[in-house]
Amino acid sequence: MMGWIIAGIVAVVVLLLSLSVKIVKQYEQGVLFRLGQVRGSRMPGLQLIIPFVDILHRVTLRIITLPIQSQGIITRDNVSVDVSAVAYFKVVDAVKSVVAIENFYAAIDQIAQTTLRKVVGQHTLDQTLSETDQINLDIRKILDVTTVEWGVEVTLVELKDIQLPETMKRAMAKQAEAEREKRAKIINAEGESLAAAALGDASDTMMAHPLALQLRNLQTLVELGVDKNTTVVFPAPLMSTIGELGSFLAREAAAAIPQTDTVSVQSVVTVPAQETPANSEPLPAMR
Repeated sequence: MMGWIIAGIVAVVVLLLSLSVKIVKQYEQGVLFRLGQVRGSRMPGLQLIIPFVDILHRVTLRIITLPIQSQGIITRDNVSVDVSAVAYFKVVDAVKSVVAIENFYAAIDQIAQTTLRKVVGQHTLDQTLSETDQINLDIRKILDVTTVEWGVEVTLVELKDIQLPETMKRAMAKQAEAEREKRAKIINAEGESLAAAALGDASDTMMAHPLALQLRNLQTLVELGVDKNTTVVFPAPLMSTIGELGSFLAREAAAAIPQTDTVSVQSVVTVPAQETPANSEPLPAMR
């Protein structure tokens, strides 16, 4: 009989010890309630409580990831978009997170959805697509003002996905294509302007040095002959130069012939004539 009593006492002691000993992990913080009243927070480690009198709530202090469901939002320029985001928050005051609100996780989820819809609705579609950093900052500021009373701090909010209507996607694609064509035409026009300026400088150089044009023509002929073409193209300036060279040679030849005839005539005329006596009869005319 005594053995049963001792065994019962030991069992009761073990049960009381198991109920009174609590372990708080390193990433947690405990909130102690004694008879329904808050007795403060408990740090990580081994904690002893009074069974059936004290209740210890463990609260995690790690950063929690909260996906924000896709929301159908109408932007300021009346474009319907679906926007989803993700929020990161952590508990900074364990007592407030337990006492001030029943379920801070669900509360932050709901307030994040409404804040996302409100902030994005104040921007146009172009601003929503290009100013995501500013939108993220605005959402975080609004959430921080609300959640600070719950002992929760929102560390980061990021827009995750923005879904556009198909008609809007096609319109934006056309706009992007037109923008690229405009840039291509501008770049082409700038290239033509630079090329024209370079050609003007080259023409001035060739005017100052006429032989440069002939060298360029010969270089062109060499480049055409590399491919073993059966057709030979002579540039017009080269043809005119050949014609001028032929005319020059013809003039030189024509000028050389009359000069020879003149020299022979002069040699004949310069022969001294014999004097005839006054009383002599004139010679008969030669037929």
